[in-house]
Amino acid sequence: MILRCTMTRRAKLLSALRRELRISDGLVRRLKPLDVFRVNGRSAHTNCILEPGDEVSVTILEDAPDFPAEDGPISILYEDECLIALDKPQGIIVHPTFSRQTRTLANYLLGYYRRTGQACAIHVLTRLDRDTMGVVIFAKNAWAHWILMEELDAGRIEKTYEALTVGGPDADSGLIDLPIAKCPNPSLLRCVSPDGKPAQTRYRVLERGPICRLELQPLTGRTHQLRVHCAHEGFPILGDPQYGSAGPKQEASGQQLAARRICLDHPQTGERICIVSHAELRIG
Repeated sequence: MILRCTMTRRAKLLSALRRELRISDGLVRRLKPLDVFRVNGRSAHTNCILEPGDEVSVTILEDAPDFPAEDGPISILYEDECLIALDKPQGIIVHPTFSRQTRTLANYLLGYYRRTGQACAIHVLTRLDRDTMGVVIFAKNAWAHWILMEELDAGRIEKTYEALTVGGPDADSGLIDLPIAKCPNPSLLRCVSPDGKPAQTRYRVLERGPICRLELQPLTGRTHQLRVHCAHEGFPILGDPQYGSAGPKQEASGQQLAARRICLDHPQTGERICIVSHAELRIG
């Protein structure tokens, strides 16, 4: 990927990299020895003085991931030179771990990059649990990832989930505002606790019945937030193996939670894009 800008002010190249091209200091340091900075087509150092009208370009290079590329099924919802959005099925983990280096969504994505001749990295922006389905976004390079992570941390990336729950809230819509903490060791689960970190989830009832369909919007990003909030409020997510329930006389085909839609500002154009999953929640 090549970033470009035309200068409208007098400044050092380092200033232009930070301000006009929004390259982080860490990425500048990584790229500096690779001779990828150009001013009017010529190699330049970061202390080079730029004048209005100078053309600056930077080639973003990426190291190859340290896990294997594999052929496997992926469903592409959106793709451009900055990012790719996949529709994750239930039962697959997003990225390799210390104990598992194969058969993850990232392995299959790397295989896709190899087949299509794309020298892209694997930078996960939005992670989902193994049993949660729906939209997962990967940045293709460190520049896009850094900008999108800033957007995520600032709360400007909007994530909307759907869930089937055993029972439902009394109100048709509302806000769950309950802090979440890690359960005492050796448990890896979370719980509502006054000593926890702030956590907010906005909800809306889409369908009512013994099994309800809810729209959930996490306004914070705590681990297991939606699952913990729903369970604590008395309407656990159907099929959730840790916090939920299979429901009365019902059996769910796994945890019934889906990342339905993610809306974000594109890192290059600033255009607002919304990516929608094809995932379907099922009872029985």
